[in-house]
Amino acid sequence: MSDCYEYVPHHLLHRRVRDIASGTEGILMAVINENVSDTGLERWMELAYIRGACGREFTTAVTNVEPAPDQPKTAAGHRDQRSA
Repeated sequence: MSDCYEYVPHHLLHRRVRDIASGTEGILMAVINENVSDTGLERWMELAYIRGACGREFTTAVTNVEPAPDQPKTAAGHRDQRSA
């Protein structure tokens, strides 16, 4: 796997979010565009890094991230245009 990656701005950074795949909630720490391939062919994906209540971070596809129930909902996949 390549060591190349790129940080991606996201409107929910440092806010409570929910991973819809697992139902786990935590703080969105970063969104990174990473090469997730373990073969010679590159496969890039935006991964969300979420810090759970126990302090351990986990990853999920950025499309699985939504505001936690007590947070206001906005359009999924929306990027903060001020940072772009």
